[in-house]
Amino acid sequence: MELRYLAGWSLSWVLACLPLVSVAAGKCERLIATGSPDAPPYLWQDPQDPKHLIGAGADLLTQVAGELGIKVELLYAGKRAQALEEVRSGRMDLLTDAPLTPTGLDSLDYVHPPLLENDYLVWTREDSTLVVNRPEDLHGHPGALSEKARMTQGFSTFAEEQLSLTRTANLTQAFQKLLLGEVEYALAGRYSGLAMAQTLGMANDLQAAAQPVDKPGLFLAVSHNSACNEPWLRGQLAQKMTELAASGLTEAVLQRNLERWNMQSQPPVSAPKQ
Repeated sequence: MELRYLAGWSLSWVLACLPLVSVAAGKCERLIATGSPDAPPYLWQDPQDPKHLIGAGADLLTQVAGELGIKVELLYAGKRAQALEEVRSGRMDLLTDAPLTPTGLDSLDYVHPPLLENDYLVWTREDSTLVVNRPEDLHGHPGALSEKARMTQGFSTFAEEQLSLTRTANLTQAFQKLLLGEVEYALAGRYSGLAMAQTLGMANDLQAAAQPVDKPGLFLAVSHNSACNEPWLRGQLAQKMTELAASGLTEAVLQRNLERWNMQSQPPVSAPKQ
């Protein structure tokens, strides 16, 4: 009887522990992430390894995932729309720089707070007399905005109703229109604007207002179809995003990657002729 009792107790103990073992075994150990491949200093293709993405978003996600004991790989999945489709389908686990949109909620779980905030500034020519203390000050002045810009819904509605904005294919064209005097200002992110101005050799010709007119977040967003989309992962990522927002680390990471982009975008120095 005693032996049967012990055997029964042992079996009950094993069965009771099975759910815990299952949870531990089901913990995601590897994430495949992607994002916009042409948004320095946030994300861009690694010139040394074009299959991968590098940048501030990649650095921060890698650090956060490492603290959770998760390996992460940032892969190039094509242009923005292609990257989004790869994540929606579940072929990749998450987007590193997802804007918060109503349509996105249909296929993505957004992790709050955002990984990064993209401060949109008013950029003008160095000799401009345009004074902007609030978005309403732009009323009646022609401006430019890249079609790739992802503003908040509130600002997008305001801009459509009250501002005279020319949509350009990219930020390069928006800055060119500004420099040529075709518009009085361009709206661009603080760091993406700096990166583009330096790349185009316009850094000394443009200036940016100190206060942002919009601050859309760039979120980690996990696919509904990802095998790793579990409450444990979302909860841990949310906790890490909260800690990250309070740490002040993002500013240093953005600055470092802005310098990294500038170094990479400079033309190589040719060898002296013998």
